[in-house]
Amino acid sequence: MAKTSGMTKTSFTDSELLRYSRHILLPQLDVEGQLAITNASVLVVGVGGLGSAAAQYLAASGIGQLVLADHDTVELSNLQRQVIHNEQSLGLAKVESAARAIRLLNPEVEVEALAVLLQEPELGAAVAGVDLVLDCCDNFDTRKAVNHACYTHGKPLVSGAAIRLEGQLAVFDFRHPQSPCYQCLYDVAGGEAMTCAQSGVLSPLVGVIGASQALEALKLIAGFGETLVGRLQLYDAAYGSWRELKLRRDPGCSVCGSGDPSV
Repeated sequence: MAKTSGMTKTSFTDSELLRYSRHILLPQLDVEGQLAITNASVLVVGVGGLGSAAAQYLAASGIGQLVLADHDTVELSNLQRQVIHNEQSLGLAKVESAARAIRLLNPEVEVEALAVLLQEPELGAAVAGVDLVLDCCDNFDTRKAVNHACYTHGKPLVSGAAIRLEGQLAVFDFRHPQSPCYQCLYDVAGGEAMTCAQSGVLSPLVGVIGASQALEALKLIAGFGETLVGRLQLYDAAYGSWRELKLRRDPGCSVCGSGDPSV
């Protein structure tokens, strides 16, 4: 995967070798894997609870470019779980607050802040301009729109969700023709009317899922391990347990299939 702006990095400075030394020591990554990470660009849709954890771990890991999209501003109730923000961020656009925190964490990361509700054609342009997308948003309309854009442009999508004490995680990699999409899952699982504002959410839960999204993104970018393509993981924070379900592509899916449920 190639960074969308600037020159492709082929080596590291001594400072960068020290910063990323714990990654480079891993045989699954080494210098080649870290270079892939540093040359990659990622769009994070939503810089709330999930996006806070995901964006910070991606930045710390050395992602070359982070594009942050969120139209909300920071409120006091966000600070219980959205740890990329702080009291000095109250009233600021979440993307500006997050960009500031990321630049303090790793100034080598290019950050683009989109303080808008991404809709077409801007959504498609944002997805087309990066290597990979993280869905960290909190509503089905945006999730479905992001899924459709990722399918259209052939970009891998890492999807996470958290409510109350339950989380879920999945990967949809549209570079592979047999990968299901989020709409396949939506057709099986049905709608999700609950929101954190209505139902609550445990603070560390969003960190668990958001960090897991960052992990899946790094696996896709650096090409190590086995990603969650075709698998849906469900996390129960009350019991500390994970369940895994197989997720198959729906031939009648309105996005990635024929659109005919009888097929």
